[in-house]
Amino acid sequence: MGFLSVLSRPLAAWTARETRYWSRNAVLFQQRIFQQLLFSGKDTLFGKDHWLTSVKTHVQFREQVPVRDYEGLKKYIEKIKAGEENIMWPGKPLYLSKTSGTTSGVKYIPITRASIPNHINSTRNALLSYVHETGKAQFLDGKLIFISGSPALETMSGIPVGRLSGIVNHHVPAYLRRNQMPTYATNCIDDWETKVDAIANETMNENMTFISGIPPWVQMYFDKLHEKTGKKIKDIFPNFNLFVYGGVNFEPYRNKLEQSIGRKVDSIELYPASEGFIAYQDSQKDNSLLLMVNSGIFYEFIPVSEYFNTNPTRIPLKDVELGVNYAIILNTNAGLWGYSLGDTIKFVSKDPYKIIVTGRVKHYISAFGEHVIAEEVEKALKQAAEQQHAEIVEFTVAPMVTPDAGLPYHEWFIEFHKMPDDLERFRLAIDESLQRQNIYYRDLIQGHILQSLRLRLLKKDSFINYMRAQGKLGGQNKVPRLANDRKIADELVRFAE
Repeated sequence: MGFLSVLSRPLAAWTARETRYWSRNAVLFQQRIFQQLLFSGKDTLFGKDHWLTSVKTHVQFREQVPVRDYEGLKKYIEKIKAGEENIMWPGKPLYLSKTSGTTSGVKYIPITRASIPNHINSTRNALLSYVHETGKAQFLDGKLIFISGSPALETMSGIPVGRLSGIVNHHVPAYLRRNQMPTYATNCIDDWETKVDAIANETMNENMTFISGIPPWVQMYFDKLHEKTGKKIKDIFPNFNLFVYGGVNFEPYRNKLEQSIGRKVDSIELYPASEGFIAYQDSQKDNSLLLMVNSGIFYEFIPVSEYFNTNPTRIPLKDVELGVNYAIILNTNAGLWGYSLGDTIKFVSKDPYKIIVTGRVKHYISAFGEHVIAEEVEKALKQAAEQQHAEIVEFTVAPMVTPDAGLPYHEWFIEFHKMPDDLERFRLAIDESLQRQNIYYRDLIQGHILQSLRLRLLKKDSFINYMRAQGKLGGQNKVPRLANDRKIADELVRFAE
């Protein structure tokens, strides 16, 4: 056993005790954070504009601070970008995290001295929870890789600017940095394909034990390693024990990743965002995520069914119900107030508060009132793939409202690594699963408003080529799984078989 794995065990035990305490007293910690945020924010420009000094209760807060997305807060963020102080949080941000939005173009999200521990400590605690529960710590003794964006930072009005993963890279603890790969120079390569090739060259003869990244980009790394060596990952990295991921649902990628590895490895799901680190998987016994209730974020929730209403229900943590699809609203010590993250979640436990991510507020199909969401399509695809022994590289779904002939339908664009045993049975299995999960979709099918879904098979590397054409290959960029229009679909048609 190495020094790090030995040292991690008492630290993991201490972290587990701390986690048990705050997670079992979640409402108390949320109320404390609410008061702390109000105290710190009251003298900022935002605080004065919204009379935060007079706010004592959550009801008053809702009345004075509306829910906004990035566009709604942009006038304040533009002042921050111009170098002004005390705009949404005291002083200036420590960083601006640059992220590509689906509706707002490039976004600049403040990260403050108060909020940076939320981004750093949450990942650490997820790993220590794993060590404490499983007793497995040997992954800390080998080489670690974080497949991420470039750590190179620009400046704007004296504020460092970069991708979240690149910013976080600067805060990797010194005791891990000596084992961290790739090298800084390789990590700074802008072109994703060149970068993946360089990472493969640097790592393929190393003792890699821990790999972290968004699943589709980790798959690219694995493919490159196989291309160079002709071997499974288990044979290249026999001590590879732990895969940590976030950003997308792992299930559609699981079969292909495990096939590339050649065996199953433990995995931990994280729920990070530039706006805040929301939750992490704290147990190997279930796939739900422990909500970070003591880390500088005061949460609010809006039932998705009401999200686009003029006056939707907006509740704090103590009032949530299990199984309800909520849009998540953040108030943070980075200076985000009433911020709609755009994600949707469901609670699966309230003691402690644990969630699953169900999709995006704006990523759905409801061209005919069916309101099909990501959770439903991902579950349907997973079930069909298991039944028909298929392996999926990537997929997205869009409505076909005006076909050349026949009724409208949902069109599924799928790139397979391994084709289903029976493509028609695969298609029917997806459609039947969706009808079981979504009564509105079922009624539209049975009422002959929609015909059953159609598949559009895509050539090898179609999604990589699409993302390259959009200038979004690699890093934290992801293909939306659902769209209520055909902007993505019409681009993908040219990659069809």
